[in-house]
Amino acid sequence: MQQWDLMAKTFENEYVEKARGEGKKVIGYGCLATPREIIEAAGLYPYRIKALGNLDKDLADAYLSKFNCGFCRSCLHLVLDGTYDFLDGIVETNGCDHLRGMFENWQYAHSTDFFHYLRVPHENNADTLAWFSEELVLLKEALSTHYEVAIEDRDLIAAMELEEDAAAKIKMIYESRWDEEIKITGSEVISLLVLKESLPTQQYLQILDSFIEEMDTREPLQCRARLFMGGSATDEIDLMAELESLGGLMIADSFCFGGRIFRDKVEVSGSAIPQLASIYLDNLLCPRMFEEYQCRKSFAMEMIARSRADGAILFQNKFCDLHGIENVMLRTDLEKEGIPVLVLEKEYGTRADTGRLKTRVQAFLERIGK
Repeated sequence: MQQWDLMAKTFENEYVEKARGEGKKVIGYGCLATPREIIEAAGLYPYRIKALGNLDKDLADAYLSKFNCGFCRSCLHLVLDGTYDFLDGIVETNGCDHLRGMFENWQYAHSTDFFHYLRVPHENNADTLAWFSEELVLLKEALSTHYEVAIEDRDLIAAMELEEDAAAKIKMIYESRWDEEIKITGSEVISLLVLKESLPTQQYLQILDSFIEEMDTREPLQCRARLFMGGSATDEIDLMAELESLGGLMIADSFCFGGRIFRDKVEVSGSAIPQLASIYLDNLLCPRMFEEYQCRKSFAMEMIARSRADGAILFQNKFCDLHGIENVMLRTDLEKEGIPVLVLEKEYGTRADTGRLKTRVQAFLERIGK
């Protein structure tokens, strides 16, 4: 297993340890809608909270009902058992009610030195863009005041340019699977994108460069079927690898720790905050965005068409209301277009469920003649 893949499956990786040893503060955030560029421009270390398939939830169950999403309960358990003690602060977002419950109980039961609530609108229009821009200013001011740092526009623009460089390289790796010869698995892509949320962008760019160089020397993979996957927050790298072992490779996706980060390169210019707000709202392909289903459907259809996928598998973590409803609509619309669809409900992090999921995927591959 390569070093970067091991690092993706580690909570406090070597870069976090090095940064903390140098006195740098690590700021956790839980949603893709959080502009990490502001955190980096402040000279802080941005770190997206994840569970990595953690199956332990008992500590969290003292605070959250078992009817809450397993991913959020797994994250809270990791907070309460000390795994996330390396975080110096957190930025909460209103991603969904389950995520908010996780953050609020985190602050109640295991408070951090810095806590900021970043409110993200549920619609994308001129009014909400102005509102979100104001929220980003508040985040910038909160970080500046608490950590006594100046965040200049030039620092934000530099951080945005680095992020755009990473987006361009991710896009190249992502689209390489759409060639006749596939040299990278879907689980490797998920692993790379999970790792992205755990590293400063400058260090991540170096890993991307070495991965692209190594990928070019690989032999093509055997592929039984080309699959599009999507659904609830999925940072379960090993589960994806298990499902791909059946021969159906994930060549496109719309996961929160995956294809939703996919965006076209933007030329950074002008005032930083309004442009940053626009970039994040325009690319927020999450069912929390109430009026944007057609955008998400179009994204899935485009990914399926461009990748020439043979079918789609849509996941939902048990009790994930947003994706439970979304998957019903998306399945209906995709099947109307002649695209075979399998919907899988799963309990987050439960390895005992892997066999059942593999059986369902195996049957799906046979149904689509693959």
